[in-house]
Parts: sequence; structure tokens; C-alpha cells
Amino acid sequence: MSNPWDIVAQGKNLSAYERNRAYINVKGKNFLDISHLTGADSDGDGRAVTAGDFRNNGKLDLVVRQVGGGPFLMFENNFPQRHYLEVTLRGKPVLGTIPTSNRQGIGARLIAETKGQSIVRELYPVNTHLSQAPLVVHFGLADATVVDRLVIRWTSGKEQVLTGVPADQHIVVEEGNSVYEKVVPGQVIQP
Repeated sequence: MSNPWDIVAQGKNLSAYERNRAYINVKGKNFLDISHLTGADSDGDGRAVTAGDFRNNGKLDLVVRQVGGGPFLMFENNFPQRHYLEVTLRGKPVLGTIPTSNRQGIGARLIAETKGQSIVRELYPVNTHLSQAPLVVHFGLADATVVDRLVIRWTSGKEQVLTGVPADQHIVVEEGNSVYEKVVPGQVIQP
């Protein structure tokens, strides 16, 4: 089949009506199936799932796209509000023989240090069937209201450190610039 999105139009179906599933991590040790509580247990032919803060509230929601033109599903994250930090990167291309980072910061490693813990994220936007996650690094900070140190290791090999970054915001960090920009919900971020 050249394009699976045309399956239904051709009178075919790849789904065996398996139920979709949603799991929640239990203290880093186990997973609990919460599909029946979330409505995620539809029998649609889900092929793509993407997580993102689509409501600008610091909570990651899920978007599910089904093959064959089934319904587009969005699952809102209604867990209790906790603190977070979202980071968009802007690599600074350099001419000459100096190693450079790509403009979107893909491949960078970010480490948020707060309350004696380190949270490590790498910017590799997840790609699933005909979908891609946003180019935003999300840190769930639980009760922490500030990131003591945010370390960014750019693909150029440079390391950048920001200190005392307040939680509950989305920021844009440009490689080599110690001042970051705060994103206002609804603002268009230029690549």
C-alpha cells in the first residue's frame, strides 16, 4: 500500500481492533494500565502518538492519529498541576573551521539541577508514523520552583550554564547567550 492513510477509501482495514493503551509509571518501578480511566482504550487503528504542551499550561497532553482517516484524538493531561520548565534551543551557526550546532539544537543534552537532583533530557524530537513531537525540551519539576543550574551541552561541544531559572515558564536559549527569552503563550517563535 503506497499510502496507509488511503486504506479506508480503498475499502480495506489493517486494524485487528486491538485496544489502544495508556500506562502510568508507579514510582519508577512499575506501570499501571489506566486505559479504561482515560478513554484511550478506543479500538481505532492508532498509529501515531505525540506528546506536547498543547494548552500552554506546563502539562504534556497526547495527540493520537489513526490510520485510514479515523478520528484525531487529543487526551488532555488533567493530573494535578506541578512545576515545570520548557526550553526551546537556538543553535548559533558559526562560519569557518569552528564546530557548529544546528539551528534547532537537535542533539543537545540538557541537565536541570534542582533540589539536589539532576534531570537529563536530550533534544531528539520523536517521530512516529506521519507525526513529529514539538522541538521543546520539557522538565517536570514536581515541587521545585527554581532550576538551580541548567546545563546545555550543544552539539558543537560548547557547554552553557544558566543559574537560578524560575520554574513554570517556557524559555528560548540561544547558544552562547547568557540571557534567555521568555515565551508568551500564543507568541510565534521564529526558527
